Amino acid sequence: MFVDQVQVFVKAGDGGNGIVAFRREKYEPMGGPAGGDGGRGGDVIFEVDEGLNTLMDFRYQKHFKATRGENGMNKSMHGKNADPLVVPVPPGTTVKNADTGKVIADLIEHKQRAVIAKAGRGGRGNIHFSNARNRAPEIAENGEPGEELYVQLELKVLADVGLVGFPSVGKSTLLSVVSAAKPKIADYHFTTLNPNLGMVRTEDDRSFVIADLPGLIEGAHEGVGLGHQFLRHIERTRLIVHVVDMSAAEGRDPYEDYQTINQELEQYDERLMERTQLIVANKMDMPGAEEQLEQFKEHFDTSQKIFPISALTKSGLSELLYAIADTLEQIPKNTFETEQEDLQDERVIYRHEKDDESFRITRDPDGAYVLSGPQIERLFKMTDFNRDESVRRFARQMRHLGIDEALRKRGAEDGDTVRLLDFEFEFVE
Repeated sequence: MFVDQVQVFVKAGDGGNGIVAFRREKYEPMGGPAGGDGGRGGDVIFEVDEGLNTLMDFRYQKHFKATRGENGMNKSMHGKNADPLVVPVPPGTTVKNADTGKVIADLIEHKQRAVIAKAGRGGRGNIHFSNARNRAPEIAENGEPGEELYVQLELKVLADVGLVGFPSVGKSTLLSVVSAAKPKIADYHFTTLNPNLGMVRTEDDRSFVIADLPGLIEGAHEGVGLGHQFLRHIERTRLIVHVVDMSAAEGRDPYEDYQTINQELEQYDERLMERTQLIVANKMDMPGAEEQLEQFKEHFDTSQKIFPISALTKSGLSELLYAIADTLEQIPKNTFETEQEDLQDERVIYRHEKDDESFRITRDPDGAYVLSGPQIERLFKMTDFNRDESVRRFARQMRHLGIDEALRKRGAEDGDTVRLLDFEFEFVE
């Protein structure tokens, strides 16, 4: 089964907890803090494996969770960092945030890697909280939570050439006679349900990969037929070979077919119309095909090259394959690196912006005030509430963020309940 789109859940490893510990040595009777830091959790990394050609494995495993870092130890020893979780994906995989639709990574080359979910850092041990006023702190941080999110994986077939056209125009037959691929061929529409790839080698020893994409029909860009599933695969091809049924055996006009397919490509992605396109007039062995070809050529100027072939009798194929190979030599192979470069440029630009969403205050039906927001929730998860000093430190952090004042402005009074995640505490003036 060919699977080219799937949603999975990824969770990076949490950082290990820092600990509270003290040392007492022979010549240092007063000792001091000696709690070590926790280790960093494991990242979730997707890596391209050219041996894969489908996302089938993700149908059976949809949760990927990296291990957490080791907790800190006494004698100021650092906990062990966790190894990253490396998940193999086929070349041509685009990774998007399922909630926002933002592209996280575009993985094309073998062994190319991308960090999909970043691990949490380890919590600090009490050795970091010692100062002149508090020489024996009983404060340690819990490990930072690792990122977790749902991601959408989309596989776009990597091929040099993409065959497009209406159903039953002979795309599968053409692929079967110019390569060793064995696509399904039958006398009805939509016999091709999955993209088929074939390696083609010309007589002068040039080679390229050609993809037979499922037939398109009018409305494909809106999901009619199989268009919503397979139009994305055309994005990766350097050259589009537009196959037209010149026999008009099904009562359609060949030029109208040609225009309809191009309109669908343009409405799906305007950039596809900038892609080099070769026109192939197939089924020239059928009665009336020559007359239809002459009428078809009237719509183009003399500079437009049209290749008449018969995939069934194999006539005209050599000229077509040479033309494809010649055209590919003029098209750079890094055609699709622009999107990846833009993505990388976006990641390396940093601008200081005031974080207005450090916390939010809402009300529950029972009147309780509810705190939420990534920053306050992160601080909460990294606080060890089993130690009084850690609790007091968390209270100071809340005041520093302006939460106390914001609660007063919302009408909070002494004794009101405030909720944060699964924790409840009492507002005290």
